[in-house]
Amino acid sequence: MPWPWPMPDDHSFRALWDEPQGHDEDVRLAALVAQRLSADWTTRRQQITVMVQNRVVILTGLVAGAETRRAAAELAWDVEGVTDVCNALRLAGHRRGRR
Repeated sequence: MPWPWPMPDDHSFRALWDEPQGHDEDVRLAALVAQRLSADWTTRRQQITVMVQNRVVILTGLVAGAETRRAAAELAWDVEGVTDVCNALRLAGHRRGRR
C-alpha cells in the first residue's frame, strides 16, 4: 500500500531544517527598521532598501550625503533585536572614475 501524499498544509513530513529559523523575527526587524527610516526627516526621501538576515540589517541604495548614510545606520542600530548593521549605502553623485 503506497504512503498517502501529504496535504499542502500538513507539516508532519517537513524536516526541521526546512523551517527558516528566525524568519519571522527577521521580517519584524526589517519592518521596524524601514518604519524608522521613513519616519526620520534625514532618511525619509532616500532610496534605501532594508534586508535582514539572522538579525543582521543590510542597508543598500543611494543616499544624498555621508550624514544621511551615518544616520540610517544609527537608526537601524537603535532597533531592539538588531545584532549587526551592514551599511552598504552609496552616496549619490559619487562615482569611481577610471584613470
